[in-house]
Formats: sequence, C-alpha cells, structure tokens
Amino acid sequence: MSTIQIDRLLDTVIRSGASDIHLCVGRKPTLRLHGGLRNVDTKVLEPDDCVALMKSITPERSQQELQEEGSCDFGFAYGTEARFRVAIFRQRGDISLALRLIPNKLLTFEEIGLPSIVKELIRRPRGLFIVTGPTGSGKTTTLATMINYINDNFERHIITCEDPIEYYHYHKKCIVNQREVGVDVPSFAEALRRGLRADPDVILVGEMRDLETMEAAIRAAETGHLVFATLHTTGAAGTITRIIDAFPAQQQSQVRVQLATSLISVLSQVLLARSDKPGRVACYEFLVVTPAISNLIRENKTFRIDSAIQTGRKFGMQLLDDHLWTVYQRGLISAEEMIDKAKDPGELTEKVHRGGEDVGRTELDESVAETTE
Repeated sequence: MSTIQIDRLLDTVIRSGASDIHLCVGRKPTLRLHGGLRNVDTKVLEPDDCVALMKSITPERSQQELQEEGSCDFGFAYGTEARFRVAIFRQRGDISLALRLIPNKLLTFEEIGLPSIVKELIRRPRGLFIVTGPTGSGKTTTLATMINYINDNFERHIITCEDPIEYYHYHKKCIVNQREVGVDVPSFAEALRRGLRADPDVILVGEMRDLETMEAAIRAAETGHLVFATLHTTGAAGTITRIIDAFPAQQQSQVRVQLATSLISVLSQVLLARSDKPGRVACYEFLVVTPAISNLIRENKTFRIDSAIQTGRKFGMQLLDDHLWTVYQRGLISAEEMIDKAKDPGELTEKVHRGGEDVGRTELDESVAETTE
C-alpha cells in the first residue's frame, strides 16, 4: 500500500468527521465516528500493508523507538487540513496504528459549551486549573480553547509541554512556546523545571502522569504562574483525592495545604453520543475553589466537596450527573448514554423511572431490588 492510500484514508477521516482511524491486520481500516466504529470500504489489511502505512508517516526516530520498545507516539501535520496524533504498536508480532484527528480550527467557549465563568478564572495571574476526564473526552480541545482565549485577549508568555504537540498555537497577543516531550525536552517534570526559568506567565502541562510532575506543577502554581494540567480521573473530588494519594503519607498534609491555596478549579468532562442528530455533546462537572472548599481540602474533608458544588451554583459550579440530567431532558442524549457516563447511575435510573420512562432494568437488577426491599 503506497502513501497515496494513506492520503486517501486521511482524507476520508477529515471528510467524514471521524475522530480516529484504526489500521489493524486482518480488518478493513476502521473509523471511529461519533463514538461508534465504521469500516472503510477498502481491502482487509495484511501485515505488509500496515508496515508500508507505518513507514509512510513515521519519522526515523519513532521507527527506531518502535523497533526497541514495541510502540511509539508522535504527531504530524497533514497539509493545512489538520494534524494527526499517532500511536503505533506491535500486537501478535504485527503492526497496528491508531490515528487521532486534531482539527486545525480552534473552537470558542460557546462552541464547546464551556461554563462562561471559566473566562473569569483564566484571567487570574496564578493558580492550578485541572481538566480531567477519560481518554477521548475532549480534554485537549478544552485546554486548546482556553490557551487560545488567553492568546487572543492578554499579553502573556505561554509555555506548553505536550506529548505530542496536538493543536498548534501561533503568537498573537501572547508569546507561545510549545515543547514536545521526547523531541524538545526529555520529560514533563524536566520541562516544568526548566520552564520556570524562562519567564513564563502561563504553563500548560499535557499530563500529570507521575509524582515528580505533580510536585512541579503545584510548585509552579504556588510561585505565581497560571498552570493548566490534565489527569485521567472523573469528578472533581476524586481528582483532588487522587493527587493527594499520589504523595507519600508523610507529605500528604503539606500537599493538602498547597492545593488548598493554589488550586483554582477542576473541570471534569465526558463526551456523549447525541441522540437528536449525528455528533457528540460534552457534559461537565465544574468545581470552583472558594474559601469554603479550600477549607475542606485543607481539613481532608474531600467527601463533602460534592454537596459544596451543589450549593455553589451561583459560582457556576455543577455536578456531572446534574449536567447529564439537564442534557437528557433537552432531548440531546439517550437515557442509556446518560446512565453509562453517570457517577451515580442508580440515582439517575430512578429519576428516569419516576418520569415514567423505562431504561434497561435487567432481570438481575430487579432480583437484587427484590432482595433488598
């Protein structure tokens, strides 16, 4: 298979509005479209096809890494149309590829449905803003929207550390320097440590994937920088607990104090398949750190954060399940999709039933219900 065909496949991804394409031996190229999988109408891929496709897009250093480690990740620009983030790995001795489409067009707050209070929060000169959610929930897009808003409206020096770089940002009102882990700098922690000496105002950490990076991000937020970071967690309270638990026991009370003073906000998001038309819709849990919530973090009472979010509506706060319910009531998502993504599926299932609708209650659920009544 020649590069002509990789071009044709990438064109298909862009044209169809798919988010990813998977290239695996023994199957036709497969698009991820609105969360589902759709085969592209071409031949079933053979081992040689996947090797040729891999070689047609993979830089030398990544081919070397694939040889030594069995997998590699990188990003590349596809003309002016888009960028792709690529993961290549061996499985059963063959090569598999997964390519994620990163559109060139940066979206606005309104287009992705972000709470408008976010604009107020990211004006702040210092603090830690964490965006969380499962893989493929749009964290990168949300962060790119925030960075772009700062770039349009304020004079700042922005340094990003990403693995790989996904959205490209150009200098507007801000100076934007984007560093790629493995190309420009060896690790996130090193990028943060060095970045602090480069007179930054805003630092974006692609992922807080280890203790060293978490420490560096919190320290940067404390020392007068606005720090954006991501974590693969769901829910605001769970995110805070996860960060604290990553530290050794003797450090945890100190980290609680640091987070209580430096954390600005946690935005936790999921993407859901729409039921009213093709496409997806984002739902958010949103925590703004008020003095009251700061005290809960300091006093190790994170279990009370969810009820604090419910009473903090005037600050723009909301719980994920409340947002899911609102979007469901507007007819944008199905009850099943809402319950799949909920933090407390039982309660939302009850709400649907109370509304007179039925949703996937299985015989097993009913037998459990009978025994507990």
